[in-house]
Formats: sequence, structure tokens, C-alpha cells
Amino acid sequence: QVQLVESGGGLVQVGGSLRLSCAVSGRTFSRYRMGWFQQAPGKEREFVAAITRSDSTLYADSVKGRFTISRDNAKNTVYLQMNSLKPEDTAVYSCAASGSLASTQIASRWFWDYWGQGTQVTVSS
Repeated sequence: QVQLVESGGGLVQVGGSLRLSCAVSGRTFSRYRMGWFQQAPGKEREFVAAITRSDSTLYADSVKGRFTISRDNAKNTVYLQMNSLKPEDTAVYSCAASGSLASTQIASRWFWDYWGQGTQVTVSS
């Protein structure tokens, strides 16, 4: 059983920064593709960023240049560095893991195997 636990959310002002962490249990973390999704109130869960086993990255257009996803295989952890935060970034952020995911499926929430419980990010103006 793979468990994902997010941390690092909170309240931040417009233009501020936060770093989210997602700790993953198990000994096969390096084999997983890892992703971050966001869900704002009244909206569906949306793709934010993903990182592959070979450290290739993919971002939603809305966060390109502001967010950076990274992973530390020694710590079984994936990170999301969020800079220049905007009010529209306010959401619950969840990390996800998948052992086998086609490149065309990465941005879809339907194909990921494991999910964390989420951490709230609130950007105040």
C-alpha cells in the first residue's frame, strides 16, 4: 500500500511563496511518476505539474514560470515550489503517484493510481 502525505500549505499574501512537500511511503518511490493537482471550491481537480522517473517535468500553462516541481528519491519526497502566488492559486493541492502512465495521460486526474489527502493553500489579496 502506497501512502502519500502532503504538507506545507497555508495562508500567504499575493506575490508570496510556499513550498509543498509530499512524502511517499514504500521502497519504490523512484519508479513512480509524481504529480500535483489543485481543486478550488466548486471546481474539478485540475493538473498543476508532474515529474517523471527521469526528472522530465510538465506544467499547466497557468503555473509555468512560477511553480517548480522536483523530487528527492533519497527522501521519497516530491516538492512543489510556488512563487509569485496569485489569488486564483487558492485551492487544495494534492499529490499523486503512478507507476505506469502514458505521456498523454499525465494531465488527466483519472489515470493516477495513488493520492494524498491534500493541503490547503490560500492566497490573500
